[in-house]
Amino acid sequence: MWRPNGVKARLRAGNAVYGLFHGFASPLVAELLGLVGYDFVLIDGEHGPGDVMTHLSQVQAIQATPAMAMLRVSSNDPVQFKRALDIGVEAIMVPNVSSAEEAAAAVSACRYPNAGKRGFAAPILRAANFGLAAADYVARAADELLIAVQIETLAGASRAAEIAAVDGVDVVFIGPNDLSGDLGVLGQFEHPDFTQTVAAIESAVKSAGKVLGCLPYPGADPAELHRRGHRFICSGADVALLRDAALAQIRTLPR
Repeated sequence: MWRPNGVKARLRAGNAVYGLFHGFASPLVAELLGLVGYDFVLIDGEHGPGDVMTHLSQVQAIQATPAMAMLRVSSNDPVQFKRALDIGVEAIMVPNVSSAEEAAAAVSACRYPNAGKRGFAAPILRAANFGLAAADYVARAADELLIAVQIETLAGASRAAEIAAVDGVDVVFIGPNDLSGDLGVLGQFEHPDFTQTVAAIESAVKSAGKVLGCLPYPGADPAELHRRGHRFICSGADVALLRDAALAQIRTLPR
């Protein structure tokens, strides 16, 4: 469904936005998350289940709410971008970007010629209201689409400034779990190698004038991330919320 991107507008205005990873591959859950007030719902196509049809049903559910429909693709693959954009996602997250060249390739795959290499089928796409809004969609798609790239490796961290400088990259999103693993300190979020690397990424991205993003990890809850300048914060995952709520309730039940 073609509509202006409210999240991108709020980021341009200097505001922070908050969302949630959606891992259940359920349109009902996705719709609920959009209705409770998250700015965006991030469908996890990297670690979550689903194919283009299940992603489509989740996008449709989210777009029945005020929330932005975002999809994390499983890899930096032009075909994946094309399929995701054609079904109408309003934002893309690209995992494991380690260079400016990889970031630029992702942006190019998301833009129509001459600005990029995305295949053209706007007259029949759901993204363009099945062609009913094709002209408006083609004219505005590049500006309205939000592109987030993830830095999850030491190689990416060392090139954070170059990655952030790529035209079309809106958000640089730190992946703390994989980053700690690549540094050889998996899950050790207080280790100096990890904290210093994260601080360097944060500084580089903010200096480049791009939006900084992350998900909470021990020692960095959403409030702390916001204090450090993050404005695109994925505050958790629906799977973890349900798991933790269920565990908490189980512990209160009399036996």
